[in-house]
Formats: sequence, structure tokens, C-alpha cells
Amino acid sequence: MKVMLLAAGKGTRMRELTQVTPKPLLRAGGHALIEHQIFKLRAAGFCDLVINHAWLGAQLEAALGDGAAYGVRIAWSREGEPLETAGGIARALPLLGHAPFLVVNADIWTDFDFSLLNGALGALDHAHLVLVNNPPQHPGGDFGLSVQGRLTLRPTAPAPAYTYSGIGVFRPALFTDLPRATYPLLPILEQCIKIGSASARLHHGEWQDIGTPERLAALDARLSERDERG
Repeated sequence: MKVMLLAAGKGTRMRELTQVTPKPLLRAGGHALIEHQIFKLRAAGFCDLVINHAWLGAQLEAALGDGAAYGVRIAWSREGEPLETAGGIARALPLLGHAPFLVVNADIWTDFDFSLLNGALGALDHAHLVLVNNPPQHPGGDFGLSVQGRLTLRPTAPAPAYTYSGIGVFRPALFTDLPRATYPLLPILEQCIKIGSASARLHHGEWQDIGTPERLAALDARLSERDERG
């Protein structure tokens, strides 16, 4: 299964850090955020990667190249201007092919085992998401999860809601007929939920959205301390 790493965002909440460096190349624990993802994907057996970029994309290509230094193969989807998640995926479809593919946000940190997603997409499913417990900055969550493992619209309290981790498996047909080039992912997922073609699983391990300088610094300190302890 091919993987698309989403790396086209500007990272405006990172303030001055992303004025000169694309967000996926910001470093924590001695490696760029996107490198951590590549290491984990390769360890799980995913070696064919597609990476999109827009803001300062030439830096990403210069840093990662064709992926040979990491033991993977990288193809580049150059957007020029960010197309949002679904639009970026649609642009990359010629590189992703006709089979289901894995999508991972390049700017998250997680201990999720990506190998669990092999075969995760049911025969009638168009999407399978990895959900996490809601972080402090997103207490309301995004979706619900039924006991049968079906993705549902965000429920009202007291039923629990969960946050989309930025990790999911999708069929390419979801992105072939978008009404415009720039398009978000949420309306597509909501339509999948309405027709019952979306499943999900809950990850209880480590996960962080590295969306601010403070979160980046905290992750760097934690990973550096972990390395010192061995």
C-alpha cells in the first residue's frame, strides 16, 4: 500500500519558525518531524511514499530527495498553492494509483503501529480513520465511534467524541470528482458516514498535533530526554 504524507501546510501557528523552514522540517529529538514519520512507516513495511508540498517545498525535496537515504521511495506532488487535504490528495492520484492508500499528516507525533492498517479497509468501506482521545486544544472532538467500529458524526454529550489523528486509509474513488481543486476532507468523510462506508479505530497510545512552538519544544525536550536515558 502506498502512503501519502501531507506536507503542504504553511504552519502559520508556528509563527517565525515556518517563515524560513517548512513545518515538516522543524526538528524534535534530533530529527525533522517528517523524518519521524518516515522511520515509523518504513519499520511498518511502507516504502512507497508520495509527499505533497507548497510552502518552501524545494527545501523538503532537497532534504529528503528520492528517499534512498531512508530506505524508501519518494515521489513528489508539487502544488504551488495549498489545495487543502482532499484537494491535495486529488492532485496526487496519478502518483498514488488505483489501490487504497494510507494518508498521514507529516506534522504529528505518534507511537501508532502503521502495520495495523494493512487490511483495515472493509470491502464496502471507502475510508478507515484512526481516532484519538481529544487533546486539550481540541476538546470537542471530530467524530463518534460505534461499538461496531463505524465512524459516526460527532455525537452530543454525554456520548464520547474523538479527534481525527490525521491517519487514515482511503479509496482513490473518493477524490476523483471533486467540485473544485481546493477542497477539504470533512465533507467527503461526512458523506461516507451518511452512506455507511466509513470505519474507524481508536488509538490509546501517544499522539500529538505539533501545531505550536510550545508543543514542538515540549516534544523536543521529551524525545531528547528519552534518548539520554537510552
